[in-house]
Amino acid sequence: MKKSNLKKLFIPLALVLFATANFSCSNTRRSIGVEEGWDLLGEMKVNFVRDRDALEVRNSNKYTAIRFKIENKDVRLNNLTVYYVNGDKLSPAVDDEIPAGQMSRVIELAADGKVISKIDFKYRSKGNIFKGRASVLVFGKRYYQGY
Repeated sequence: MKKSNLKKLFIPLALVLFATANFSCSNTRRSIGVEEGWDLLGEMKVNFVRDRDALEVRNSNKYTAIRFKIENKDVRLNNLTVYYVNGDKLSPAVDDEIPAGQMSRVIELAADGKVISKIDFKYRSKGNIFKGRASVLVFGKRYYQGY
């Protein structure tokens, strides 16, 4: 093949690849609907190797309850400890399997609201590592004085 024929083939092919690459890129940001009165405290990916995680809560709002939303894969939540800014901690009895796309039960913290510093939990992802990891979203119910 002549050099000029290669150029004629290469230029259209390069243009097609460039145009396809630009249109196939997608935005990695996503939107999630949060029920009124609830704040998203954080999100993490469930690790198959290490089954214990800590979520640092980086705000000073008071919360009366927490709950989890599980995405992508089922998760078994085994243990939970909530640490408060004042040094107290709460370890509710938890041993729940939460299906993907579902919310956990509401875990009550305190009627007068508490400022959370971190949440430690142990969990286990269901399925195998080759089909992706589960995501855990943690929500806190805001305390409103006067209710």
